[in-house]
Amino acid sequence: MPDPSPPRKYSRRTPIIVAAITVLLIAGWSGAWFWARGQAEAGLERGAAMLREAGYDLSWRERKIGGYPFRLNIDLTEARMRDRSGWALAAPRLEGQAFLHAPTHWLIAAPDGLTFVRPAGGPVRVTGKYVRASVSHPGDTPPSLSFEGVGLTFQPAAGANPFSLQSAERVEFHVRRAPAEVGDEAGVWLSVKDGKGGQFPGLLGRIAGDKPISIEWDGRLSKASALKGDSWPTVVRNWSAAGGRMEVKRGGLTAGDALLGVNSGALRVGADGRVSGLLDVSLREAPKALAQIGAAGAIPADRAAAAAAVAEARETGDVARATLHFEAGQTTLGPVAIAPAPKVYDPL
Repeated sequence: MPDPSPPRKYSRRTPIIVAAITVLLIAGWSGAWFWARGQAEAGLERGAAMLREAGYDLSWRERKIGGYPFRLNIDLTEARMRDRSGWALAAPRLEGQAFLHAPTHWLIAAPDGLTFVRPAGGPVRVTGKYVRASVSHPGDTPPSLSFEGVGLTFQPAAGANPFSLQSAERVEFHVRRAPAEVGDEAGVWLSVKDGKGGQFPGLLGRIAGDKPISIEWDGRLSKASALKGDSWPTVVRNWSAAGGRMEVKRGGLTAGDALLGVNSGALRVGADGRVSGLLDVSLREAPKALAQIGAAGAIPADRAAAAAAVAEARETGDVARATLHFEAGQTTLGPVAIAPAPKVYDPL
């Protein structure tokens, strides 16, 4: 048998080379992280400056940026934003996070809840198991946006007007740009599951009683590339001027036994900031629901009674098929004007 080969002599340079490569990798990664941190900080400042120039009041008490080595974390305390129409949003703490390999995909959470302020209704405090959102694809128009709330409660501030919901098991809202092969479109989805009106004297609470409240909406926005501007009214005006409209695929509002189902429709926004167009709807328990609406004062009692008569005349079983028209600033059910058309923005 041949003698075994003698073992190789250990090189003292090997660990030095490995250590040098490791140091270089750490230094390069650290440099990339600090560069990305600076870009995130500059982007935040640019965005805040643009919003302030557009008339938004934006502030926070303290800002921290961390997350080294693999993430970018931006934490804001006492963040507030208010627009010129009076809508406002505030959160005791906002936490934003993006991975270093995907710096344009941000996850945002409000672990201590948030408060939104209605111009006429006042503040509503929102808390829950999860209150979070995500923003990505900033190069798209519009960018991808998602909101998710789980186990939510809604508490109006002292002296504020009631809110329609006391709680909801899940609330989701999504905006997505359509693939290029589909065309110049974007999708908008809204879902509210297992909502409760509770004891609050809001309109949905009157109709639903102790039964669940659910909302679904699935729409497509044409001329999505025109959704640009330095403020919400400007964005909507530019979109409307380009001929943009929302095609409604399906939708619905269920409040207890009452149902407003949207089968189809097409909506635009007029120069007055109000919705125009029509919706083909199915109404279940419509006379009872309209009576509750009239009793709540949301619609004048005589108009509510006239609309209930129209719905009853069109019932087959307990479901009526009708058309909601939004025209000249009014919402009409058949020939009855029941309320002002929904307002998308306040014209200045």
